[in-house]
Amino acid sequence: MIGRGGGIAGAVAAAARAAGHEVVVAGRNAGEHVDLTDESSVEALAARLGTVDHVVSTASARARGTVDSLSHEAVLASFNVKVVGAMLLAKHFAPRMPATGSFVFFSGASARKPVVGMLAVGGTNAALDAVVRGLAVELAPIRVNAVSPGTIDSGAYDALGERAKADLFAARRAGSPARRVGAVEDVADAVLFALGSTFMTGVSLAIDGGEVLV
Repeated sequence: MIGRGGGIAGAVAAAARAAGHEVVVAGRNAGEHVDLTDESSVEALAARLGTVDHVVSTASARARGTVDSLSHEAVLASFNVKVVGAMLLAKHFAPRMPATGSFVFFSGASARKPVVGMLAVGGTNAALDAVVRGLAVELAPIRVNAVSPGTIDSGAYDALGERAKADLFAARRAGSPARRVGAVEDVADAVLFALGSTFMTGVSLAIDGGEVLV
């Protein structure tokens, strides 16, 4: 499991443990250290862990802002962590997996629905979706899928402040066919589904309550 310790990543790790999986958490500040922008770091993690059945990565470096405010460095960091990082994980972990193994990466609804201020995030997520399809073909029969969340109450919006977060969530609930925002458990359930669905590969699962439809 690659990513931050709390929020969605924490829920995925907890759900996987509850389902009987042995989970190793890795990240820049996790039990196992890894930096997805450094190939030697990814290679070293793969060597330390040896054979693994599945790799899940929620890692991201969000580059939010409109095109006039985005820095070159922020956009590159977004792509390097989520898109190039996925390729590096596949390169160094796939040779250590059984044929029944799989990868699950994290995309996002911004790949499918443009939102002002999410240009680089959306571009990164769309690129990751393309990489997932390509890896599914290259690494077969190892499966490669993505989970693509919409608005999830994961703590990521807490920085907006209580009132702004409440207003945003009210608007998203009203505009969503599901009439609610997502919970971290919704995303964790989708990851476990992807890990166990042996006839599914190259797919990006939209866990967004239908918000991209309206």
